[in-house]
Amino acid sequence: MRIYKKRWIQSSIVLICSLAIMLSVFPSSADDIESLEGQSSDLEIELQGINEEIVALSEEISTTQMQVEILNGEIARTSDALAEAEANEQEQYEAMKTRIKYMYEHGNATLLEMLFSAEDMTDFLNKADFIENLSEYDRSALDSLKEIHQQIEDQNATLETQQASLTDLQEELTAKQAALQAEAEATSTDLADVRARLEQARAEEAARLAEEAASINNGSGGYDNSIINGGGIEVSADDLTLLAAIIQCEARQDYDSLLAVATVIMNRVESPRFPNSISGVIYANGQFEPVWTGRLQAVINSGPTDLSYQVAQDAINGARLAAVADCYFFLYAGSTNRPGINIGGNLFFQSW
Repeated sequence: MRIYKKRWIQSSIVLICSLAIMLSVFPSSADDIESLEGQSSDLEIELQGINEEIVALSEEISTTQMQVEILNGEIARTSDALAEAEANEQEQYEAMKTRIKYMYEHGNATLLEMLFSAEDMTDFLNKADFIENLSEYDRSALDSLKEIHQQIEDQNATLETQQASLTDLQEELTAKQAALQAEAEATSTDLADVRARLEQARAEEAARLAEEAASINNGSGGYDNSIINGGGIEVSADDLTLLAAIIQCEARQDYDSLLAVATVIMNRVESPRFPNSISGVIYANGQFEPVWTGRLQAVINSGPTDLSYQVAQDAINGARLAAVADCYFFLYAGSTNRPGINIGGNLFFQSW
C-alpha cells in the first residue's frame, strides 16, 4: 500500500505539471476562435460600410466638381457679357455726350435750320419727329443699357455666391472622404490583425486536434498514463472477482487498458447518477455487452487472470488512470468517430 501511495503522489505531481504544460502550449480554444471570427465578421461589415460611404462621397464630390466647373463657365460667360454691356454703355454714353456738346455749342440753330429747310409740311413734321425720336432713343438706349448692366451684375453675384457655396461643400466632402479613408485604413489594419490572430488560433486548434487524433489512432500512446488516488472502498470477494472479470472482457490484457475500464466503473460507483455498488453498475440494464452475451459469466466461471485481479484490486484500493479520471463511458474505438481518449482500442469520454 505504501508503494501505491507513493506512486499516486508522484502521479499527481506529474498530472499537475502536465496540465500546466498543456495550458501554456495550447492557449487558444474554440471560444477564442469563435470570438475572433465574430470580431473579424464585425470588422468586415464595418469596413464594407465605410467603403460604401467612400464610394457615395466620391460620386458626390465628382458631381460637385462638375457643378463648380459649370458655374465657372457661366461666370466667365457672364463676365464677358458684362464687359460687352459696359463697352456698349460707354459707347452710347460717349455718343450722347458728343451730340449734347454739339447742341450746346451751336444752340438750337442747327435744329431750327433742319426744321426750316423742310420742303413742305410733311417733311417738316418728319424732321420734327426725327429730332424728338433721336432724343428719346438716346434716353431709352441709355436706360436699357443700364438695366442690362445691372442684370448682368446681379447674375454674376448670384453665380459667385453659388460657386463659393459649392467650393465650401467640395472642401467639406473632401475632408470627410479623407477621414473615412483614414478610418478604412485603420479598420483594415485591425481586420488584418484579427485575421492573423484567427489564423494562428485555428492553426493551434488544428494542431491540438491533430495531436488528439494521433493519440486516438496510436492506441495506448499519447495519453496521461499516470495513476492518481481516487479513494478506496470496501467490497466483497465476489465484487472483486466480478470487477476483474468485466475488465478482462472489455479491455486488452495490459495494465493501462484494464485500469482505464476499471476507472470508468469505479467513477460510476462513486457518482450519484449510477448505482453505488460494483455489481449494481455492472449489471445495470444494457450497460455492458459481456453481461447479456454470457461472456462475463464464462470468465467468472473459468476465473480471471492474475493481471485482471491485480488491476481490479488496485482500482478498489483507489487507483485511477489519470487520462480517464473524469470519464463515465467507453466504446470500441473502431465503431465510433466521437471525440475521446483512445486507450487499448477503447475510446473513453465524459458524457454520452
